[in-house]
Amino acid sequence: MKKKKDVLKNLGGLSFIPLLIFLLLYIGSGLYFTNKGVDSAFSQFPRHVALLIGIGIALIMNRGVCFDTKVEVFSENAGNKGVMLIGLIYLLAGGFQGAARSMGGVDSVVNLGLTFIPAQLLVPGVFMISCFISTAIGTSMGTIAAMAPIAIGVASKTDMNLAIACAAVIGGAYFGDNLSIISDTTISATQGVGAEMRDKFKMNLLIALPAAIVAMVLYGIMGDAAEISGDLEYSLIKILPYILVLITALSGVNVAGVLFIGIIMTGIIGFATGSVTFIEWIQAIGGGMEGMMSITIIAILISGLIGLIKYYGGIEWLIEKITSRIKDRKGAEYGIAFLSGVLSISLVNNTLAIIISAPIAKEIGFTYHIAPKRLASLLDIFACAFLAMCPHDGGMLIVTGLAGVSPIEVLKYSFYLFALIVFTVVTIQFGLLRTKEEKAADN
Repeated sequence: MKKKKDVLKNLGGLSFIPLLIFLLLYIGSGLYFTNKGVDSAFSQFPRHVALLIGIGIALIMNRGVCFDTKVEVFSENAGNKGVMLIGLIYLLAGGFQGAARSMGGVDSVVNLGLTFIPAQLLVPGVFMISCFISTAIGTSMGTIAAMAPIAIGVASKTDMNLAIACAAVIGGAYFGDNLSIISDTTISATQGVGAEMRDKFKMNLLIALPAAIVAMVLYGIMGDAAEISGDLEYSLIKILPYILVLITALSGVNVAGVLFIGIIMTGIIGFATGSVTFIEWIQAIGGGMEGMMSITIIAILISGLIGLIKYYGGIEWLIEKITSRIKDRKGAEYGIAFLSGVLSISLVNNTLAIIISAPIAKEIGFTYHIAPKRLASLLDIFACAFLAMCPHDGGMLIVTGLAGVSPIEVLKYSFYLFALIVFTVVTIQFGLLRTKEEKAADN
């Protein structure tokens, strides 16, 4: 029997219906269960299921195209080498984090920082240590989970302002989430737009470091003095894997190779110090990888769905609509930043926001000659900063729940997040941090 010829219809903006349905199901159910007072509201309707429904709708659209062809388009995009690399790095990053935690690396990083915080500089010290921890371990939630009980406990005992202590922890946690080479947001942003990890790190650091300095000064002026007590035992050798991973990644070594080396080093140090057995180490690696399975699957499914949307003419339509309102590179950068930030707030997930917006940002960046490292930086900064200020973000819920303060009170002292946005907007508005190639293209 002769196979029917595909008749592809350009659906334009209608191509995005499956993605919008996914967002409505996921966000709508989350808001509904939040209003009902249900714990883990955004987990009640699994995002995988919501996304699968969107994909199902995408596959039945464009009736002139054979179903087999649409499945093939989805599969080719879901399984392209870029997505597979992202998945591999996610899993390796999770394995490294789990292995490092099992041999006492996280505790050593936290305690090392807390040991050297002067009593009169507790708040800026908490912020700085949160920055250090989050950059080392690559997760804002992990940093908040480690630091929030300590900072809030000290603040409660010494009649310190609880809100400012919470804000210092959150700001520092997202400093590293935005910078760390093992952060899932950094991995998603760099791989999504084709940027080098070290280039994106340097670009972000030029913006994040001044913002952090401003925050530390303000915390020093407005913070109260207090002293941290208790068992703060640490081991410098257990911090080495984090330092090695950072140095080798910045020197240009492939990130996958860097994480493999980091995982092996955690085992060597853990066995040598007797802090972990072989089986415990293996189980910790497996547990860390399992923790990243969800976002890996999401990345694969989103990539396949975006591939179908592009096949139906959606990406081309969106770029045309955006570029018709964008007059120059400045407008393009604002558009990319806004897209990433709004998606992050809507999804309550900065990584997922970056995964969705990266392909669109890459196309816009090509049109307006924006370097990949700049695209990655904008995506990551706004996805992290916007989410960190949301009352319904996981980190905000943790600190406000522990401290018993309102998110509004915490936001009043979120100096780093506001400074980060301001500094980034300044670079957009005045065309700062451009490469020679970008300047040449503009001329």
